[in-house]
Amino acid sequence: MPLLAVTREPLSVEKLSADVAALSGAEGEGCGAVTSFAGLVRAHHQGRAVTHLEYEAYEPLALKSFEQIRREAKDQWPGVVLGLHHRIGRLEIGEASIVIAAAAAHRAAAFEVCRYVIERVKQIAPIWKHEYFSGGGDAWVEGAVADPNDAAARELARARACASA
Repeated sequence: MPLLAVTREPLSVEKLSADVAALSGAEGEGCGAVTSFAGLVRAHHQGRAVTHLEYEAYEPLALKSFEQIRREAKDQWPGVVLGLHHRIGRLEIGEASIVIAAAAAHRAAAFEVCRYVIERVKQIAPIWKHEYFSGGGDAWVEGAVADPNDAAARELARARACASA
């Protein structure tokens, strides 16, 4: 699977991390750190028991936004190698909906990139979450609302990524 993907297949943080590390080892200063993030389907949301989720995406635009996020990360953290996979379709409790892996020469950059990427995905990727609840009922969770070129939104994501607490 490519480093940037929207897929119906189960996600593997281990596989994506290994792919990112292998590519990073061949570039620049090499790989001194690989960090990863996996977003999992929670069993509860706002006090309600969740039975499952369904994700929808406008795939061509989602991939375009992933590429923009990768470019932004490389501009902010030169030499970083990024992998980002988001799942669509039906997901059960505990399954990964998103996995991110970042390889960099130093650990601080790798951690910051993972945090930056999840913040930007939530800001700009055209991916929508539909939650289904125990006992009936469902709700759409608002998706991306920021303009991908909004510098203030980009700066907010960077500030969150680089926050020390």
